[in-house]
Amino acid sequence: MTAPGTFVARYGIWIFGAVLLLIMPHVFTSSFALNLMSQMGVLIIFSLAYNMLLGQGGMLSFGHAIYFGLAGYFTIHYLNFVYDDIAPYIPVSLFPLLGGCVGLFFGTLVGYVSTRRAGTTFAMISLGFGEMVTALTLILVAIFNGEDGIQTDRVVGPEPLGISYGPNIEVYYLIAVWVLVAAAAMYALTKTPFGRMSNAVRDNPERTEFIGYNSQRIRWLAFALSSFFAGLAGSLHAINFEHVGFEQVSALTSGLVLFMAYIGGVGHFAGPVIGAVLITFLNGTLTTYTEAWQLYLGVLFVAVIMFFPGGLAGLIIMHQPIWRIDTRLLAPLTVPYLLFIGALLVSLIGFIGLVELLIYKTSRLGAAHDLTIFGITMDPSGVVPWISFAIVMAVGVYAIRKAFPVAAGAWNTAIDQARARAAQ
Repeated sequence: MTAPGTFVARYGIWIFGAVLLLIMPHVFTSSFALNLMSQMGVLIIFSLAYNMLLGQGGMLSFGHAIYFGLAGYFTIHYLNFVYDDIAPYIPVSLFPLLGGCVGLFFGTLVGYVSTRRAGTTFAMISLGFGEMVTALTLILVAIFNGEDGIQTDRVVGPEPLGISYGPNIEVYYLIAVWVLVAAAAMYALTKTPFGRMSNAVRDNPERTEFIGYNSQRIRWLAFALSSFFAGLAGSLHAINFEHVGFEQVSALTSGLVLFMAYIGGVGHFAGPVIGAVLITFLNGTLTTYTEAWQLYLGVLFVAVIMFFPGGLAGLIIMHQPIWRIDTRLLAPLTVPYLLFIGALLVSLIGFIGLVELLIYKTSRLGAAHDLTIFGITMDPSGVVPWISFAIVMAVGVYAIRKAFPVAAGAWNTAIDQARARAAQ
């Protein structure tokens, strides 16, 4: 019989995730928030699927959106066929499985070709397939309807338990259930012998071949399974928006999931979850306030890759040895970390101010008289705003240079103390 403490340690994070998904719509009740949370759920599955490919298997793909998008097209078409009584009715709740099978089918075909090569060659092959499928969606108008895409109505028949999937809240809970199921399945795969061998192929394919395994076959299987979960996410995306277009198979979507995985941390299972939530939130909110939101996402991506290659999850995990020994060892880190974060925020304020001034002056809006940044109305034609933001940014950068060594030193001291206590 499993002890209560062992049960909580093993399944506590999953129970917490289920409870969080259950109560979130009751905490954030606006339609915008509900839409945003549904998108987060879809992209969490997609990011975890991509992490199976990159984080677990070491395969950098620039075209993984094609399985996401093609599953979405299939879902929309099938819903329309059901609506027109051409195809047999299937509960909408099970459509993500059909989308997953579509992703698995195309992933198996493409993976058989692309996984024969690794490294840069694999990445270029994936990019080629991505561009080819994007072009086909624009050429085969009878199937994909070109740039307009295709749309549907997800309310096609009697669902179990009286669910219609007309209200967005019902779609949210459908996505939430599949997030838990898909995440649990992908996590379980990492604990299987296949998951271990996938890591081995990533780290040392020559040694894997030496001990008798076919590294290409392992990459192929990882690619196919990743495509299955990408297709599952694509089907949920189509149900949520009731529309799919060429953007869902394009390099833009492939790049977006790459951003999520890297910013969250490809070396950790929770990394893509963090990245998907953060990037979806920024995408949904920054577009309301600035035209330069893509620039800010690019700067964030470059900064994480340069200074925190383990991603945001890596920053959390690097403190794990400390809190496992004694959480009180984290207390001395508070002030140095707050100083560093404060310096970072100051430099960001200066940088954002300069970028917004530049965009305002070079756009058609530059003909207007004033501009509001951080709630402050200013005249962008004068030199005062430019000098002020430049000074703020310079002060922030100087403070970062001073605060970072202090924060790093505090972490080194805490980790040394934790190791010393562990050795006792």
